[in-house]
Amino acid sequence: MKAYIFPGQGAQFPGMGKDLYKNNAKAKEYFTRANDVLGFKITDVMFDGSEEALKQTKITQPAVFLHSVITALTSNDFQPDMVAGHSLGEFSALVANRALTFEDGLKLVLKRAMAMQKACEENPSTMAAVLGLEDAIVEDVCRKINEQEIVMPANYNAPGQIVISGTHKGIALASEMLKEHGAKRVIPLAVGGAFHSPLMRPAHDELEQAIRDTTFNAPICPIYQNVDAEATSDVETIQDNLIAQLTAPVRWAESVINMVNDGADHFIECGPGKVLQGLIKKIDKEVSTEGLS
Repeated sequence: MKAYIFPGQGAQFPGMGKDLYKNNAKAKEYFTRANDVLGFKITDVMFDGSEEALKQTKITQPAVFLHSVITALTSNDFQPDMVAGHSLGEFSALVANRALTFEDGLKLVLKRAMAMQKACEENPSTMAAVLGLEDAIVEDVCRKINEQEIVMPANYNAPGQIVISGTHKGIALASEMLKEHGAKRVIPLAVGGAFHSPLMRPAHDELEQAIRDTTFNAPICPIYQNVDAEATSDVETIQDNLIAQLTAPVRWAESVINMVNDGADHFIECGPGKVLQGLIKKIDKEVSTEGLS
């Protein structure tokens, strides 16, 4: 069975989507529609902008979303048995499985990006990747530090690879303690704030209304969502999980395991980069992976 997967923020690169635009008339039409929806030419930045320009909040998330979604929707053999997306990628997955229209998905992604930026400015915070420790140890350390500072697991990416999220002081304290507990490395991430933590509550509240006001359709296949890693095709559940996603951890490893248990043996990453293919190989060496870009 085929599982289509969609990357999150951080997968962007200068020139992304340019070949797709040049070589595929249908893709060109989608990109043109995107410029109209956004009210500015995001294609100029994606195709010819610098790495720095791509890091602008209103550019990054829509750019990754567009590259991913247009890659999937213009593929000749796009027939997913199931889909999943990592963080931002969940919105791409919901357009790919027809739960959201292209335009509505793009509007929500822009709203999400701007709301997250605002939350980051209100609550300066950060994230770090923890390598080489069991989940339970990372969780225990975060629990201890939470008595004085905010820090929590944000992304369960693969066995021995967790991203933590919190205040600058919380991350600093956790980093020291995790190294003492035997972490191979704790790597600070160049991000704007503590995504998938309670510090995103202002963005959660802002995005909730937008999601409630958007029409969701019955999808063509199940989505495995970040919040609970479970398959669902229920529209109300999809909306609830999407709202909870901003302040809850991304249960990626668990999602992949559940997809494999439900029959997925071939994972296809749509859009920029190969990050998810690498994670899947760490989660299950038996399944095959490929990328569409």
